[in-house]
Amino acid sequence: MSDKGFPENRWGNPDSALSRFAAKFAATKPGSWTIRKLTPLDRAVMERTGSRYTVLGPLGLSTLLLTTTGRKSGQPRVSPLLYLHDGDRIALVGSNFGQEKHPAWTTNLLADPRAKVTLAGQTFDVIATLVQGPERDDYYRRFEAMLEVYSAYKGRTGREIRVFTLERTP
Repeated sequence: MSDKGFPENRWGNPDSALSRFAAKFAATKPGSWTIRKLTPLDRAVMERTGSRYTVLGPLGLSTLLLTTTGRKSGQPRVSPLLYLHDGDRIALVGSNFGQEKHPAWTTNLLADPRAKVTLAGQTFDVIATLVQGPERDDYYRRFEAMLEVYSAYKGRTGREIRVFTLERTP
């Protein structure tokens, strides 16, 4: 990891039979509902372990905790999210399981792009950038390649799903 980069936070095997089954299930509406219901448990596990462990960990998915500032409340808001490494940046996608509304964390980042990322037992200050155009499309394709569920999410909503990159701040 460079001084500006992020550690990897993955355990488990993304190519296992369990991972393949979970990805197919997650692409269904009942699967998305189940994952949404598990999110509070996932957040609790990640908060207690410094984002070293997660409910989704056995599936080999890269996960982190994103702490944004609530745009209305001004209070910290913590979201467990999947991410992609891109050199010294991290990419996040605001799929919200294919629901019609953008997830609150994306709206919070638009209001205040300063945030914190916790992964692999470390917390980093970051600045978020909304990615648009061909660069956004490329990131979204990379998320779809990582996990087919992102194609299902895109097909469920008419909104353009937001994509952000995060970079560490000094």
